Amino acid sequence: MKQALLELMRMSRICRMVFATCLGSFVLVIFYFQSMFQPVMRRNPFAADVCCPKSSRNALQELYNPTQSEFTGAAFLHQTRRDQVVETCRAHSASSRKRRVLTPADLKHLVVDEEHEMIYCYVPKVACTNWKRVMMVLTGRGRYSDPMEIPSNEAHVPANLKTLNQYSIPEINHRLKSFLKFLFVREPFERLVSAYRNKFTLKYNTSFHKRFGTKIVRRYRRNATQEALQSGTDVKFQEFAEYLTDPATVREAPLNEHWETVHSLCHPCHLHYDLVGKYETLEEDANYVLRLAGVGDYLRFPTYAKSTRTTDQMTAEFFHNISSQQQRQLYQLYKMDFLMFNYSTPSYLKMQ
Repeated sequence: MKQALLELMRMSRICRMVFATCLGSFVLVIFYFQSMFQPVMRRNPFAADVCCPKSSRNALQELYNPTQSEFTGAAFLHQTRRDQVVETCRAHSASSRKRRVLTPADLKHLVVDEEHEMIYCYVPKVACTNWKRVMMVLTGRGRYSDPMEIPSNEAHVPANLKTLNQYSIPEINHRLKSFLKFLFVREPFERLVSAYRNKFTLKYNTSFHKRFGTKIVRRYRRNATQEALQSGTDVKFQEFAEYLTDPATVREAPLNEHWETVHSLCHPCHLHYDLVGKYETLEEDANYVLRLAGVGDYLRFPTYAKSTRTTDQMTAEFFHNISSQQQRQLYQLYKMDFLMFNYSTPSYLKMQ
């Protein structure tokens, strides 16, 4: 009798254990299916990522091994542009690689986006204000949502963006290897005329008038008035061209970033850029970068139509007013940019 009672108690304990196990499994199954059918919360794309794992693929991987069919054609286009840069650097290796080791000071134009693992080399007069605005949205961790709400002067405050020269050498090398690097370029002479018009013909650019305008007037204008010597507000394009091609200016290098060559600002013969965007296809190329970064659904590159934008026809008119010698000298100055980024020699140039 005692043995039977013990056996009954043992069976009762086993039944309780089996019941507890089944109950626990049932609860887990309920939670699993509840999580499957529960509505997904919409995530703030610009908030700090504290809860959700980042995608295993970054922009660099998406560029070279696209998972979306829409990226395939663009990937081929940008491969062609990369090849053009590489071939030009190889063909002009003697002049393009004078400095074989870059210093951190050479990297001050490379803006870093840690969150999306991208590096952007900004080139003045190639939509760089809007690109800086976009980079502030991408790196601002929710402080900004609309690029065009950021004032242009705030976009150019150095403290608002982190550049590659602020990192240690090992950190620089890691980011150059694993981040997507991109830049945007423009027909060299259109960019040059755009810089001249902005810095020397607009009254509010008094700092450029004082720093460069007075020097240019003093060096290249005969019988300059005292007012022109003091203000530097009425620099002619011919005088600006003479300044750029003067050996004395070469000795004072580097040129100001607004008319320095892209080749010298971004060092494409030393740094392998994964993507070369063009001002002529700005919206398309810019939004392609944003889609690669995974933010294209909620962030678009700013668009605007400005009647004052420098065009090819306008550039031709400015070059018509300078000598054929100055035209040839300017072409030599910007030749690497023409070749590297596949811009044709302008038909209006007097190269003979």
